[in-house]
Amino acid sequence: MKMISRNTRNVLVVSVGFLLLFTAYGGLQSLQSSLNAEDGMGVISLSVVYGALILSSMFLPPILIKNLGCKWTIVASMGCYVTYSFGNLAPGWASLLITSAILGLGGSPLWSAKCTYLTISGNQQAEKEKKKGQDIINQYFGIFFFILQSSAVWGNLMSSLIFGQDRTLGVGLLAIILVAVFLEDIDKAQAREFRRNKGNLLFWGTFLETFKLLRDKRLIMLIPLTMYSGFEQSFLAGEYTKNYVTCALGIQYVGFVMICFGATNSVCSYTFGRLAEYTGRIALFSLAAVANLACILALFFWRPHPDQLPVFFVFPALWGMADAIWQTQTNALYGVLFPKDKEAAFANYRMWESLGFVIAFAYSTFICLSTKLCILLAVLVLNVLTYLWVEYNEYKHPTPAVVYATPPAEEKSYETKIISQTHL
Repeated sequence: MKMISRNTRNVLVVSVGFLLLFTAYGGLQSLQSSLNAEDGMGVISLSVVYGALILSSMFLPPILIKNLGCKWTIVASMGCYVTYSFGNLAPGWASLLITSAILGLGGSPLWSAKCTYLTISGNQQAEKEKKKGQDIINQYFGIFFFILQSSAVWGNLMSSLIFGQDRTLGVGLLAIILVAVFLEDIDKAQAREFRRNKGNLLFWGTFLETFKLLRDKRLIMLIPLTMYSGFEQSFLAGEYTKNYVTCALGIQYVGFVMICFGATNSVCSYTFGRLAEYTGRIALFSLAAVANLACILALFFWRPHPDQLPVFFVFPALWGMADAIWQTQTNALYGVLFPKDKEAAFANYRMWESLGFVIAFAYSTFICLSTKLCILLAVLVLNVLTYLWVEYNEYKHPTPAVVYATPPAEEKSYETKIISQTHL
């Protein structure tokens, strides 16, 4: 029987840690409008979360990851999420808004460190197996989202069963302990070297890395793709559940619809993460775009009725399949295109995706459903056009990939080599 590799084991530890954390946070988040309904306190607290998340994306990830390393950035950021559970133990305006801001500030470093960790692990494993780095990175992101997206199932079950906040707090603490104890500190040497030789001199340069990367035309052209991820997720979770499911079936079916979305998303994340090695990115992105396009056009004309119960689950299933591609392939694409600026690249990813969420959230109560569908369709079309430009540019000018090869056992750091490969 083939032994599981060290890098794959680390990916599983990260994935299970995030599963525990977001099972706790996701369940608590979905209850905010009910648990803290007074004067809209719960909804406002979620707005503060996304605002702080965008702010943290601008500055914090490169600083924290290069100084602490990926592992301890993940641990510290998970702690920010747990404080949100503390704020909900005795919710008030002060406690909830402060802990919401803390959570948001920790959000971008958490996701950026995770993406950087998976990219480094994928490149190391690819070097061992003599494969393309992008193929193993795709597999690792597929494994991660396969495990993480199942939190939509557990989180909605937790919400349905109304677990107490003390229990969600316990699950969050368990996530921190798991990562702190069992996750390998794979970039410890680089972080130590950065602190010793460059930390003070390059503080301001590191502080502004997220913005400096915007000079790269490829990143600019990826913004529509990244923002679309925020638009499409917020549409399903907010507009579809409210305007279709709740209106026709009742609010009691919302949890079941989101469980369908999460289960499909989870399975497809793993499947497409493995399949990408054989099909390439373009075919998968095309499948996601066609699936979303078909759903959007159908929703324009569909008039939901309680007698059409299976149809209510077809849309979240197709949306979950498409979202699995958007999540796994976009994250992997950032790692492939910006191998030497991973921290800043993933900070940009989190910033622009969060901005998509915020914009969709902002206009949610002011415009009608058909207009929202038109906006979603327009962003999808723009997303496809700019993405194809990125792929054409990558075909003409392949990105040199940074591969982290695992050194002999007696060495303390990783050797970095530059190789050139085509990423299609």
